[in-house]
Amino acid sequence: MIERHWYRPRLWLTALLAPLEGLFALLAAARRLAFRLGLKRVEKLSVPVVVIGNVNVGGVGKTPLTLSLLASLAERGVKAGVISRGYGGSANVPTPVGRDSDPELVGDEPLLFAQAGVPVWVGRNRVAAGRALIATHPDVELILSDDGLQHYRLARDVEIVVLDGARGLGNGRLLPNGPLREPASRLASVDALVVNGGSAGFMKTLPESPATFAMRLAPQRFVSLADPAVTRGAEDFAGERVVALAGIGHPERFFATLKGLGLAPERELSFPDHHDFVASDLPADADAIVVTSKDAVKLRRVDRVKLWALPVSGVVEPDLADWLLAKLKLPYGRKISRHSGVPGVQGSAGV
Repeated sequence: MIERHWYRPRLWLTALLAPLEGLFALLAAARRLAFRLGLKRVEKLSVPVVVIGNVNVGGVGKTPLTLSLLASLAERGVKAGVISRGYGGSANVPTPVGRDSDPELVGDEPLLFAQAGVPVWVGRNRVAAGRALIATHPDVELILSDDGLQHYRLARDVEIVVLDGARGLGNGRLLPNGPLREPASRLASVDALVVNGGSAGFMKTLPESPATFAMRLAPQRFVSLADPAVTRGAEDFAGERVVALAGIGHPERFFATLKGLGLAPERELSFPDHHDFVASDLPADADAIVVTSKDAVKLRRVDRVKLWALPVSGVVEPDLADWLLAKLKLPYGRKISRHSGVPGVQGSAGV
């Protein structure tokens, strides 16, 4: 009910949650002030850090954006690594992520990044995870921090915020009265805003707008989890009892993508974000079960014969990688200069 209120406000609930919202705002502001005044320490890494995060809770498309950016950087000869908290995993100390790591330990999203062929480390302390990554991969030229916009202990050179263009900022209020972790005014201090689908009409409310990019998700062919060499188009499921299953932040987007492909599942099953799937979660009467790539990495211990994953790629316009390399002064993968700051907390990063 509260999550519905974030996007379809109810006056009585707004009033009821206002005291908790005020307390959250006070604590968040005090924490940021502590970093600004030097009461809490901001730590730099030896390579540029790019934070890809969001100001609101829920799925906005950070994972496909990060994968797209990693691919674009690799095409330009830039060696990038990824650090993450590893949400959904149990790792607290810095832990490397390999292609076959256990998602219960490292989380689902870091496993996707590792399967893309880049070095990945997870841990509650992102600074320590970053240092461990650099120590084991000294050729890394920059680090992408998956999420972590509010992890101010980690100094950053560039902040990129992803927003769901369809849902925008919801009712514009802070948790728990709204979906925002920080006020909407925080967007004016970031370096770039990537709007995933929809429109960016809410940008008109900002006193100062960052560089803005548009992203769309391009679905590919369905991939069999039993045999990744086997793929299908949506039309190949004709006549079968298909069930769609999703344990992501915004499952409605996945279901809408399926419909856009012409696939009409008999059922749509939603689970909490980072859900740890077990065999009983899968409907036994289905001929085929379609899932997201993020969920697919957590379905390794179940019967995969009926399971099909739908990979999606993020298409960003204008080119985000070129913009980023120009801002960091990293042409052709050769570092020209580096400087770390905390935009929005200690002023602009001098990059």
